Amino acid sequence: MTRRVVVNDKMQSHYVYECVAPIGGAFDPAFAPELTPKEMLALGVFGGKYMTDGRDEFPSSWFTQAKLASGRRDPNLNFYGVDASQPLSVWRQKGWLSEEDPRGWFQWYCRYFMGRRLDQEDRRQIGRWRAIRRHIGQIVKNCEPGELTCRKRQRQALLHWAYDSRKI
Repeated sequence: MTRRVVVNDKMQSHYVYECVAPIGGAFDPAFAPELTPKEMLALGVFGGKYMTDGRDEFPSSWFTQAKLASGRRDPNLNFYGVDASQPLSVWRQKGWLSEEDPRGWFQWYCRYFMGRRLDQEDRRQIGRWRAIRRHIGQIVKNCEPGELTCRKRQRQALLHWAYDSRKI
């Protein structure tokens, strides 16, 4: 069953996409995120500023425990209480954004989780997700298992990419 979604927020107007896969299922075998978007929002990611104007696009249950900023992003809302993000302007400059997902990887993941599939963009974003694993190696190499105060910025960055760095 295909579901049609129309997006009207601060970054996209009348953007339409179709969800062709079941919510939270039929993921590419190369993509195995450890956290759902709902879990990520509840843990505290992106300083609470990522989804403040896009709630209508996603299930309201995702936001019941979400840590969201009322004004500017607030790194204290992040699980590790540190800033592990670069401004959107840097993301644009580095070519990390697409027309379909002007907010970046997490927006892509939320839409992918909801069932949207875009072959080329999915491959690109899954490749980026896999590349972030290098930070896991740095934490394993330099920190005692479960020492959550070690390399907090890398741990927070991993949370931003749906890796559960609390388990490393």
